[in-house]
Amino acid sequence: MSWGKSVREELRKPTRELRQAIPAVYEGYRHLHDAALGAGALDGKTKELIALAIAVSKECDGCIAAHARGAVVQGAEPAEAAEAVGVAFLMNGGPATVYGARAYAAFQEFYADRGPASDRVGR
Repeated sequence: MSWGKSVREELRKPTRELRQAIPAVYEGYRHLHDAALGAGALDGKTKELIALAIAVSKECDGCIAAHARGAVVQGAEPAEAAEAVGVAFLMNGGPATVYGARAYAAFQEFYADRGPASDRVGR
């Protein structure tokens, strides 16, 4: 199993347990997530790439894995992910070079597994 998938798998059980303990909080977060990442003036792909860059800056492995996958699902290409990570380098300095590499590796992993273009949003 590759890095991005292993992070998602590692978090699956504890997240499920916490979601069962505080379902209303998770439901509220889901609504915020859907509203923030839904298409508007910015498309979903752009928003996922922004979220990926922020995840690098926040040094959040789970966020990196989620938004790397989300960017692929929304139709992002490797060059777009790389440039988003480059912006995180600018804004966060040296630590972003470590988490940026993780983000790009996770993106590449999910990109390699993507289905046909007809299965992706925005394509």
